[in-house]
Amino acid sequence: MEGKGLRLENITKRYGTLTAVDHLTLTVPSGIVFGLLGPNGAGKTTTLEIVEGLRRPDEGHIWWEDIDIVHHPEQGRSRFGVQLQTSAFFELLTVKETLELFHSFYHRHLNVAQLISRLDLKEKQNARVEGLSGGQRQRLALAVALVNDPEVVFLDEPSAGLDPQARRNLWDVILGLKAEGRTVVLTTHYMEEAEFLADRLAIIDRGRVLDEGSPRELIQRHMPAAVIEMSRTVGITASTPLPAAREIEERDETTMIISDRLEDTLVGLVNWAQDQGREITGLSTRSATLEDVFLKLTGRSLRE
Repeated sequence: MEGKGLRLENITKRYGTLTAVDHLTLTVPSGIVFGLLGPNGAGKTTTLEIVEGLRRPDEGHIWWEDIDIVHHPEQGRSRFGVQLQTSAFFELLTVKETLELFHSFYHRHLNVAQLISRLDLKEKQNARVEGLSGGQRQRLALAVALVNDPEVVFLDEPSAGLDPQARRNLWDVILGLKAEGRTVVLTTHYMEEAEFLADRLAIIDRGRVLDEGSPRELIQRHMPAAVIEMSRTVGITASTPLPAAREIEERDETTMIISDRLEDTLVGLVNWAQDQGREITGLSTRSATLEDVFLKLTGRSLRE
């Protein structure tokens, strides 16, 4: 599915003195999975709600292909599928009845039976919504988001509260949507999920884009070095002279060293420990991850 994709230009949303989204500009090419990452309160959900037509921006423009979403939100809604963080359904309806209800709202739609099968809800199709587990409700919410055969699917924390197996099954569904040529825009609190699913992503904070690119591009741009982790009891501090150590940071009970040359830093660390009479405990080395990039850019953990 080639096209101009989804374009946000200088989107701004204020609530009194609080600027939730601050002149945010993004381009999401069509037919990819795009991740939106940021700490709680960064403006992710507000941004999605503006694009989905649930809120009107104070400033800015939004286009899907050649459609002006701000001035013609109804045209966007007919092409968008939306799964919110929390979905409210009629609790006494069954799964099948719920999907048939939403199915009736649209001229363009997918087959209800096929959606039930695709989202692994066949055994629960005649069960009332009130009796569904958290994972089953999430799958129903995604089925509802797909019922109008959308070109763009917005998923706000789609795997929140799911067990690892259910989360992996959801990943397969999302990749299947991409394989069909649909555009998927998601927010997530799971770095592994973002790194696995997203072709491109943007890290935002305080309503602004800090950086964007593929997961690999962001890691190479911000954290191309190796990471050494050890117990803080070793006594390494930010001022400890270690060869090739780009940065030394203390996180909770762990000291993290970003090294441009792993071997040189490790040798220097061992020599320093011997000179100081210190014992190195809990040491491990690894490549940098998307979470390291996130923490570097935002300066705080994702779940704050």
